[in-house]
Amino acid sequence: MPRTPLTPLAPLAPPLAATAAVALTLSLTVLSGVPAQAQAQPRAQVLAQAQVLAQVPDGADLVLPGPTGSMAVGTTTLHLVDASRPDPWNPAADKRELLVSLWYPTRKTSGKRAPYVSPQESAAILKPYPDVPPDALTRTRTHATLDAPVRTARGGLPLVVMSPGFTFPRASLTSLAEDLAGRGYLVAAVEHTYESVTTFPDGRTTTCLACVRGQDGAKVAASRVKDVRFVLDELGKGRWGHLIDRRRIAMVGHSMGGNSSAQAMLADARVRAGINLDGSFIPLVTRLDRPFMLIGTPELHAPGGEDDSWVKSWAHLKGPKRWITVAGTDHAAFVDYAVLRPPLGIPAQRLDGGRALRITRDHVAAFLDRHLLGRRTPVQDFPEVTDYSGSS
Repeated sequence: MPRTPLTPLAPLAPPLAATAAVALTLSLTVLSGVPAQAQAQPRAQVLAQAQVLAQVPDGADLVLPGPTGSMAVGTTTLHLVDASRPDPWNPAADKRELLVSLWYPTRKTSGKRAPYVSPQESAAILKPYPDVPPDALTRTRTHATLDAPVRTARGGLPLVVMSPGFTFPRASLTSLAEDLAGRGYLVAAVEHTYESVTTFPDGRTTTCLACVRGQDGAKVAASRVKDVRFVLDELGKGRWGHLIDRRRIAMVGHSMGGNSSAQAMLADARVRAGINLDGSFIPLVTRLDRPFMLIGTPELHAPGGEDDSWVKSWAHLKGPKRWITVAGTDHAAFVDYAVLRPPLGIPAQRLDGGRALRITRDHVAAFLDRHLLGRRTPVQDFPEVTDYSGSS
């Protein structure tokens, strides 16, 4: 199986600096979860594009697409501490600290909107792009009301755990999370500390130690599985435990997060369904008998594409399964960066960003509705989508 590059935020770790020159994503400088040979755009072409990035005027806003469900959306942040294990990336930390963003349905339709990222996080994400103001992402408008009361449901809310790509912040999943919350789901996006730049409530900002200590996809996935299982344990307690339908838990992840979705399902029977957004399987899936969906780019993840981990794992997905690709996408087109890169002047996918997110959100929601709620939600016939679910 091809090696998947795990990518540092700037400044680059020296061994990966050459690979980083061909980056296409916003928050990092190498595609996380993508085989090295897939980064085929000529270096000179990408560097030339980077020289013509548009300036974002002071005060200009970036706007995420709004939720499509019928419910208003609330959000809050949890700071969780796992005292049972040391941090896998920071030898000085004898406890694992995690931030988790929650999105959920609410009846409150007005109030303070949640911030997208901190100034420190924005500056780190945009550091590879000197022509873009470092605080540009702090002006991204979200749609969830901060600390709004939860709208409960009979039997509890179905829970979707989310895991971002390696070096991507959990914020990159905001538009997908808000959309699911507006449809009635409780969504918990995990920030895997020291895999990205993260600002904690007390003002500390941690860096990507895993970028220089890691570079082992299986090790990263194993650490994330422990993070997710701990988050599930914590959400099962107290207030949130009374709000969750524990029979209806799924996991959705982008890139390394998609890989981790499968690994978490293998390790924890509480996760009943999973979705991988354009992530290589490291290690390969051996046997998984619960519903799983693959959504990716044609160049990488169509049968015969440059990442063969999907083909090799597909036969071992024994439960209900689906495999689609979306034409005109790149690795970051399945998260917020689909719509945030173009107005910032950063090279992006060919497909319109709003449409890319609509395709992703509609297919994710329909799959989760079917396999968590037993409800068939129709999805428009998008010509960009190719379905390989009959492939073996």
